[in-house]
Amino acid sequence: MKNNQALIPVYDLAACIPGTNFIIKRTEGNSVPSYWAIPHRHTDYKISFLQEGEVTHYTDFEKYTIKAPALLMLAPDQVHQQTGNSYYKMMHVSFNKEFLLTETQGVLACWECMFSQVVLPIVNREQLQEISVYLDLMFQEFKDDKPQKGLILKNLLNAFIICAGRLVNCKSETTAVAPAPVVTMDYSQNRIVRQFKSLIDENFVNATQVTQYADMLYVTPGHLNDLIKTVTGKTAKQIIDERRILEAKRLLFWGEHSVKEIAGRLNFEDDAYFNRFFKKHTGNTPALFQRQIREKYN
Repeated sequence: MKNNQALIPVYDLAACIPGTNFIIKRTEGNSVPSYWAIPHRHTDYKISFLQEGEVTHYTDFEKYTIKAPALLMLAPDQVHQQTGNSYYKMMHVSFNKEFLLTETQGVLACWECMFSQVVLPIVNREQLQEISVYLDLMFQEFKDDKPQKGLILKNLLNAFIICAGRLVNCKSETTAVAPAPVVTMDYSQNRIVRQFKSLIDENFVNATQVTQYADMLYVTPGHLNDLIKTVTGKTAKQIIDERRILEAKRLLFWGEHSVKEIAGRLNFEDDAYFNRFFKKHTGNTPALFQRQIREKYN
């Protein structure tokens, strides 16, 4: 189900099937469903396993031509669309935060790293067998109506996430994206950084200052900034501003919206301030970015 009030359609897993926070399904054919070809985003995490064939996928501002076998990683709010008219066979796993986070505290940094890479090629038979086994087990358990089904699915998904995380460090000539480093943090740091990023995703339109997030996290602005800089190499304000710029870029690229409309949507005082803010962080005006990015991919 999608949210028609959004500038870019948003599909909500829980709204599709009330009470559900996990879905696994298979798709196969020579053309993708029509709603996949329309730029949209999800409220949930999604991992798609391309078993056979080839698909073309756009995630935010990058085009990926994906050949089997590979995993396609999509985090909440990433704008994407899939195209192609060649044969493909895929398996899709969708889940929300509540279904997994408590089970993945120890590997959360690796998990985030995986999603930032978008495409994880499967480069040998052993990796393919591992991925296939976990997906087949989840698919069968999801279909059956047995006692403790939810608990078993959580544990299978937890194991699958860790298994998929092993692919992040695998170098392959089939991907131009360098493996991202896995950040090691203690539990307290992990929790605060995770909560900070989550709060930004929820509040970046109206909360734009470090002090506002420090208050939400019950820490001092200085402590929050020091921790974020230690872990990410960036200040807390840089992370906040980058999230606002990312959303602006998504709306400029994917939708037919005026600069003034986007400025209002993102709660800038006026379009002149939005122009200055955007140019300061990207080197281009919103209008120039929109023209250049569309010429690149269209």
